[in-house]
Amino acid sequence: MKPTITKFGELKGSEVKLFTLSNSNGIKVKITNYGATITSITCPDKNGDVSEIVCGFDTFDSYFADEYKANSPYFGGTVGRYCSQIKDAKFSLNGDIYNLAENCGENNLHGGVVGFDKRIWNAELLDNAIKFSLYSKTMEEGYPGNVEVAVTYTLTDENQIKIDYVATPDDDTPLALTNHTYFNLNSFKSNVECHNVRLNASKKQVWDETGAATGEVVSVKGKADDLREGKKIGDVHMAMGDGFEHFYLFDDQSFSLQEVANVSCPESGRSLKVSTTEPGTLLYTGKYTSDELKRENGLQYGKYRGFCIETHRYPNGPNIVDSPKSITKKGETFESTTIFKLAW
Repeated sequence: MKPTITKFGELKGSEVKLFTLSNSNGIKVKITNYGATITSITCPDKNGDVSEIVCGFDTFDSYFADEYKANSPYFGGTVGRYCSQIKDAKFSLNGDIYNLAENCGENNLHGGVVGFDKRIWNAELLDNAIKFSLYSKTMEEGYPGNVEVAVTYTLTDENQIKIDYVATPDDDTPLALTNHTYFNLNSFKSNVECHNVRLNASKKQVWDETGAATGEVVSVKGKADDLREGKKIGDVHMAMGDGFEHFYLFDDQSFSLQEVANVSCPESGRSLKVSTTEPGTLLYTGKYTSDELKRENGLQYGKYRGFCIETHRYPNGPNIVDSPKSITKKGETFESTTIFKLAW
């Protein structure tokens, strides 16, 4: 089915649009060209009832509300030029030091003050897919090189939400793109601690007190946060005394498409399988998400009420020796695919 288009709002004189993808099984995915952002995913549960399963808003103005800007959870956004934190907001490349915006303490987070999630993208309609594109100029947010970027969202009748990223720089530059959707497979009737999660990774990064990766990698084998056999999120939260904000390194880092995670909710019967070409993922259970946030119809967001599986290159990769493909060189093409497959 062809996507539908409606007006979502205006920003600095430019029209912001909302695109809706639908399939034959009752799934609808809404995406705005502001930040190539997923605003809504509705799908059936085991009883056939269709309801909302992601954090987002139904009006454009809600993304500029004081409560949202203060918490800055990046609901559903396409994050770039480099996601997660870069230590001390700087990196060296080809003998030069590049300074970035300090928008997370003294670190750089998710591409800077005006990252890709806060840009208006061009949009092209395809067969049940939307291709968003933008041009990122050299030294935008401090990053070298002009970059042509595209992200394509496809919804299939196999209930796959397929996200394909392509970026081509004209100079060596850090690139790490991801989608920042928060899922709640129980339609926000509860938090996500009732969900079960399995993740194909035996190692994770070590982060310092600022939230930046140190370059050290440790094993999770036999630990509370070893998810290879699957565990209930609430049980792991209790064992750790904290929520997840872990960057897991997949055991297979061949950059070939592989299933890496499976999250399920017994109450709703919904499950989410994640496949990706990326070397790792940030598993985040919204431990910093503000309880002040809710959808316009009253759906309550907040701490532990949504989980993210953000597949991407290593956080702080430009400052970590041998971080795989953190730099895309002039003449190379950044390519990445992540698939979210729903079932119920």
